[in-house]
Amino acid sequence: MDTSIELIRTKIAELEAKIADLRIAERELQALEKPPARKTRLAPGPKPKRKPAEKPTEKPEPSEEGAARQTIGAAIANVLGQHGALSVGEIADLIKATGRDITNRTISFSLQALKKRGLVKGADGKWSLPKTRSRQSPS
Repeated sequence: MDTSIELIRTKIAELEAKIADLRIAERELQALEKPPARKTRLAPGPKPKRKPAEKPTEKPEPSEEGAARQTIGAAIANVLGQHGALSVGEIADLIKATGRDITNRTISFSLQALKKRGLVKGADGKWSLPKTRSRQSPS
């Protein structure tokens, strides 16, 4: 049985060496192809995002443009400011109601980032904005 395991380990080592050689060849090919790939990627990038927002014929779109430009963190802060303490699912549902396609996971990650910056706080599965201290500051 030891010899079978040793044979398998030997084959694995050979395959790993071949994979390493192929990765080196792949990197060399990518280095040769990079300059043309960069030129083709830069031009079309930002244009599709801006074209749908430039329709002046419909009146509801300016608010949709603002929502599209609004960061997830700002959308979360707006929802919490309007509705108070909410769960991740409730926040996601309210943001989805504005027409934004977003997942609970995205909301959760954004809440954690906002928490690190002190912009939201979480307790008992609910998230809220921290209390403002504007009344205490002017002394």
